[in-house]
Amino acid sequence: MILRRLALALAGLLAISGLVVFLTASPGDPTLYPPAASDTHTIHLVSHGWHSGLVIARGDLTGEGAGPALRAIALRFRAYPDLEFGWGEARFYRATPTLAEFDLRLALEALFTPGGRAGVVQVVGLERTVRESFPHSDIVTVPVSSAGLSRLLARLEASFRLADGQPVAGGPGLYGPSLFYEGEGRFSYANVCNHWAARLLNAAGVPVTIALDTHPVGLLLDLRWRAGLATRAPPSNLSKP
Repeated sequence: MILRRLALALAGLLAISGLVVFLTASPGDPTLYPPAASDTHTIHLVSHGWHSGLVIARGDLTGEGAGPALRAIALRFRAYPDLEFGWGEARFYRATPTLAEFDLRLALEALFTPGGRAGVVQVVGLERTVRESFPHSDIVTVPVSSAGLSRLLARLEASFRLADGQPVAGGPGLYGPSLFYEGEGRFSYANVCNHWAARLLNAAGVPVTIALDTHPVGLLLDLRWRAGLATRAPPSNLSKP
C-alpha cells in the first residue's frame, strides 16, 4: 500500500512537472530565428554555474532597439569590444560573486519575498574573447537576425531604471571592469536571472521553456533541445573552481 501511494505521488508529481514545462514553453519566431547567413549577429550565453549572462558586441548596442540606457553604457564602456550583461536581485547578486559566498538567508529572501525584490543589472567590459574571458564557463553561441537583435535590445533596455533619461549606476561590479546599474522588474523564484536571459533570447525569436530555464543546466539543455544550439564546454585541461 505504501509503495502504491508513493508511486501515485511520483506519477502525480511528474504529471504536474510536465504540465508546467508545457505551459511555460515559449515558441520561437521563425521570421527571426534562425537568421539568414547574410543577416547574422552573434550573442553568447555564458553559464557561471549558478548564474548566466549574455555577451553582446558593444557596437551592436547603439543600433535599432537600443535606447538611452544602452547608448550611455556603450559610451561608458567604449574601450571594450564586448560587454556581458547579467541580472539579479540587488542584495544577493552583489554578495555572491561565487558559490563560496552563498548566503542561504539572502537567497531565500530574494526568491520568496512577496511581490519580489528589486533587481540590478551588472555590465562587464571584456577585453578578450568570450572564451578567454571565461575559461571555466559553459558558453552557447546564439546567432540572431538584425530584427531579432533589435527586439532583444529593446527588452534589455527595459531592464534598466532611468533617472533624468540616464541609467543609474550603483557601484562596482563583481569582477573585471564592471558596474552595477539599478534595474527594472522584480526578482523572485518565478523570475530569476536565468529566466531573464532566456526571455531576452526569446525576444530575438529563440524558442525557450521557462520552467527548464530556472537553472543554467536546464537553460543549456533547453537551448540544445528547442533551438539546436550546442554548448562549448571548458577545455578538458581546465578544471572549474
